[in-house]
Amino acid sequence: MPTDLSDFLTWSWKLLLIQGIAAVIFGFVALFWPGITLLVLVLLWGAWALVDGVSMGIAAFRPGPGGQRVLFGIMAILGILAGFFAFVRPGLTAAALTWILGIWLIVRGIFELVGAFSSTRTQPRWLLIVSAVIDVILGVLFVLHPVIGVLSIVWVLGIMAVIWGVVFIVLSLRVRKGAGEVEAAATA
Repeated sequence: MPTDLSDFLTWSWKLLLIQGIAAVIFGFVALFWPGITLLVLVLLWGAWALVDGVSMGIAAFRPGPGGQRVLFGIMAILGILAGFFAFVRPGLTAAALTWILGIWLIVRGIFELVGAFSSTRTQPRWLLIVSAVIDVILGVLFVLHPVIGVLSIVWVLGIMAVIWGVVFIVLSLRVRKGAGEVEAAATA
């Protein structure tokens, strides 16, 4: 653990550089191998669903109100089944998740349209309308073409990872320069 500002900055820029390089690598993997990236993301989601289901199952058997325990039990069963399904049928799981995302975008877009026309806020109405239209269009595209939709999500994640990776790398170089300046000032 760093003991002074110079050590802290030296430690920080190295950590930022590692994060940046990892993000760029992930981004390029997502862009050039979207199928593998998608499979890994679905399997990670499946693992999360299994862990969540097991933890809900444990909570279902702990003392507490009966209704809450029943709810935890139902959530446990759903989580374990969803996680298992993600491992057995990852392609179908990815399509189903994209379909659910599409439905959510459509519903969100409809609510945004209603809000745009019923709102008395000072915010420009046209921004809400544009946002609503984009949400509905994306939602319809995801529902009608879930495979293309999920691949586009992977590509967007890849592009964002590369961008953030570059930002972290540039930031690490700036922090490195600051560490050098602090060290030079301390020795002067």
